[in-house]
Amino acid sequence: MTTKVTFSTKAGGTIEGALCEPPGAGVTGALVVVHEWHGLNEVMKLHCERFAQAGFLALVPDLFHGKVAKDDDEAAKLLGTFDFQKAVGEIGETVAYLRSHPRCNGRVAVTGFCLGGALTLAAARYIPALAAAVPFYGLPRFPSDEFTNVKAPICGHYARVDDWANPSVAEEIQRKVRAGGGQMDLYIYDAGHAFMRSTDSSRYEPKSAELAWQRTVDFLQRHIG
Repeated sequence: MTTKVTFSTKAGGTIEGALCEPPGAGVTGALVVVHEWHGLNEVMKLHCERFAQAGFLALVPDLFHGKVAKDDDEAAKLLGTFDFQKAVGEIGETVAYLRSHPRCNGRVAVTGFCLGGALTLAAARYIPALAAAVPFYGLPRFPSDEFTNVKAPICGHYARVDDWANPSVAEEIQRKVRAGGGQMDLYIYDAGHAFMRSTDSSRYEPKSAELAWQRTVDFLQRHIG
């Protein structure tokens, strides 16, 4: 079950989001879950709840601030006015919020899907002290050379057939991360874009989705506990 939360930013603004706590009362690793280009919709809340059931403190920040797209056309319009730099800053604020949460063990990772996958990689580049990053089929808009500076371990999941997030670009990012001494595991699935979207039968590929999920949970358990 998700709980609506609102927290303040350093600049004096506010961010709303959906928070899911894991079973029990102990401390655990925390996870920022970054939504797709449709916004903070039901499928993103389902992802958040599933991460919580796997043992993580999970929060989806609403980077569209109340706007949710009903379809891809509406999503494209939202993306046309979207401020990527501001969004990375808001992800950083969410990381700080989770790190201060009484159920967080101090280690915070970021994961995201589609637009959220791109922002996850941007977060790995620009937000210091991330414990880990798990992008799903998303690529940022800056040169791959910048990934030589990334130190947070990355576990990337990409589709073999994807016009929006070409897996060859993800492979180039992996080479840059490793050239800089960082760690990046990269998995490419026989699926299409958005294969984790369980509410969309035209996109969902259950075999790939389940394998990617298990790899993600194993990776997060190693890096954030």
